[in-house]
Formats: sequence, C-alpha cells, structure tokens
Amino acid sequence: MKTLHFDCFAGISGDMALGALVDLGVDPDLLRVELGKLGVSNWKLDFVKDQRNGITGTRALVSDLSNHNHEHAQAHDLEHELDHAHYHVHKHGHNYEHAHNHEHAHNSWKEIRSLIEKSSIAEGAKRRALDIFTRIAQAEAQVHGKALEEVAFHEVGAIDSIIDIVGTAICLDILRPDQITASEIELGGGTVTCAHGVLPVPAPATLLLVQGLPVRTGGFTKEMTTPTGAAILAASVDRFLTQGRFVELKTAYGIGQRKLDKPNVLRVSWREERDTTTTEEFGTTPDKLPWDSEYLVSMEANIDDMTGEALGFLMESLFEAGALDVTLSPCVMKKNRPGTIVTVLCVPLGADTLRSILFQRSTTLGFREWEVRRLYLQRQESTLQGPFGLVRAKTAFFDGEPLRTKIEYDDRARIAREKDLSLTSAEELIRKSGMTNER
Repeated sequence: MKTLHFDCFAGISGDMALGALVDLGVDPDLLRVELGKLGVSNWKLDFVKDQRNGITGTRALVSDLSNHNHEHAQAHDLEHELDHAHYHVHKHGHNYEHAHNHEHAHNSWKEIRSLIEKSSIAEGAKRRALDIFTRIAQAEAQVHGKALEEVAFHEVGAIDSIIDIVGTAICLDILRPDQITASEIELGGGTVTCAHGVLPVPAPATLLLVQGLPVRTGGFTKEMTTPTGAAILAASVDRFLTQGRFVELKTAYGIGQRKLDKPNVLRVSWREERDTTTTEEFGTTPDKLPWDSEYLVSMEANIDDMTGEALGFLMESLFEAGALDVTLSPCVMKKNRPGTIVTVLCVPLGADTLRSILFQRSTTLGFREWEVRRLYLQRQESTLQGPFGLVRAKTAFFDGEPLRTKIEYDDRARIAREKDLSLTSAEELIRKSGMTNER
C-alpha cells in the first residue's frame, strides 16, 4: 500500500506542507499551472533549497504582488502565520497592528469558497481545499461566537493561505497516495501574540482543529502548528500512528522560516507498510496464519436529530448498498442531547456509494472515516437436511480445522415458531435431530 506519511515532530504550517510535498517530487511548474486555474492574480510562488540545523529541504515562498511597490515574500512559518496572517471574524472598527504600511481588504469565507468552487482545478483537489478552508472557518466562527458566513480572513494572510491550502490540495491530488498517515502533532509551547493579544499555545482555533487528533506540547517554546497546518492534517490524514512497521522509500523536508535550536522542518515520506503478522510476532509465516485479513473502510457519524424509524431505514439502505456491517450505538452529545453513533463498515471499492447515502438519507453534515484492518476466520456455508426440512449453517475454521458451526437465525426462528419453542430450544432440537449435510 502506497502511503504518504507526515512526521510532525516540529509541527506543521501551510507553507511547510507545500514545500515538503514539492521536495518529495511534485513538479513546481505543474503546480503553478494548476494554481493558475484559480483565476487569482498578483501572486508569485517560488521554491528554494534551504537548511535548518543541517537538514536540507525545500522552502515555499509566496509573494503577494498586489498594492506593493516591491515583491513582498510571505514565507510565513508558524509564528509569522499567526502574528501576521491571523484568521478572524471581521468587525468594523477592529484594529489590528501589523508590520505593513498599506491598507488591506478582507476576504470573507463566502468569497473564498466561491472562488474555489468556480475554479477549474481538479475535483479531488477542489474538494480537499474546500474541506480544509471549511474547517478553519468553522473553528474561527466557534472561537468568536459568530455565524460561519460572517467569518473573514485578513488579506495579508488570505493570498498566502489560498496558495498554501489549494496548493497542498493539488499536490496531494497529483501524488494520489493510497492512504495518508501522520505522527503525533507537536503544538509547541509558550505563548503566541496575535490579533487578540498574548495567548498560551495552542491558539484557540488550532486547539479546536486538532480535537480528536493525537497531539503533544512542550517540545518547543514557540507556536509550532498553525490553524492551516492543523486543518490540512484533519482533512487529509486517514490514520495517526504512534508506531508502525514499514519500508521507507523516499524522504523529503519542508523548511520553516525560523531558525531555532531544533530543526524547524516538516518531514514527509513515501513508505510501504509491512504486514504486522510477521514470523517474529506469531511464530509462523504469513501464508500459514490460521486467519485471513483485509483492509476495510470504517465511517462514523454522530446524529441527534433522527427518529428511530429514520435510523432503521438508513440502516436498511446502507446494507442494501453493500455495507458489510452497520451498527447504531447510543451516545450523549453536546448540550447533553442523546444521540446515536452510526458506524458503517465496507470495502473501499463501494465506499463512495455509502458516503452518498450517509449524506442524503441521514441528517449528518459530516462524518469521520478511516481505514481499518479486519482479521477473520475462513468460513464455509452449508445446507443441512433433517426432519424439519432444510437448514442453513455456517462453519468457521481455525488453522484448517472446524472450530464451530452456527445455524442461521431465520431457520432457527422458523422452527421455533412451528414448534412453539424458544430460539435456544429450537437450536437444540435441530442439533439433536441427526441432520445430514446436503452440500
């Protein structure tokens, strides 16, 4: 499985992600051509080789050419992005001190969304870019207690953020990994100065964006993960790993602007994951294991505004569309509202159909998804003939030997009704009746 891995030991920002993916092999000229399909002018994107603490990589430099008498390189790393390109809800009279003498306009989330939607970039890149921007806008709206449509981005960060986010989405669409993984995310430490004053790390928006993701703090005394970087990971990563077994194929680095006592870099790599069922772990070779395995897709949505009937119909629809398993689990959601966790398991090939059903036949606005590895026993289905007619059964095998046999529920229930027995008594009667295998 072709895996793209983000190693965020020094955090992540938009420009570092863009630099790392180009360092990994994305053609800069192809990237610029694709970014040109956005229809945005007055920007320039350069990539230069640079070093941090002896580690060589690629640094992405976005220049905003609008209203400038000179090319202003926005190589915004973690601290720069928060200090000078802070996302915020725009309110008239809101003063923001920054190191630029010219007046800036504001680009609303609505305008940026329209820009991306109307562009001619590839659909996969478009969807990912919109997902990343949506997550940032939702976090900022929650921080400020404003409606999503009221969120605005300061222009000094807007062109940089658009290029970084859409550029990263385009790179991932070009690379087309089978899956994307990431390490724990280093958030940094200390405090950060932004439009709202001096705040502890992580900043409020970043904290919201990494909810549910594995993070750590204290490795640095600076802000090391920006909202843009956090949103890229939240929207793109299939699995977060704390350990693993793999073959490293190629390694690349995205260089941050600051020079610290530790390498301010983002490491990305192509790797081939190794099957964990190895001789050292199980004392046998993989082709002789007493079970099989496969990779599946698991989807999970939290829902608090559907009736029991509607949830039942949703479950039936998902099974009819090819879901291997669907479960409904009770949970307690925000504001202490009772809810239901809908979990769907399916093969990757049929995932899009099930995603569509979740969006169209449930009230969810979004759901979690990840790849899971299922271990299973070999099974054999058979039909048994006896005094009560034909009965279907399923036998599980372990290491080639029969382990247990289960009679299908529908047949047990039929005989229980015919004989006015409990389900357990009906099964005992079937097993004692001397049934023979038909096939």
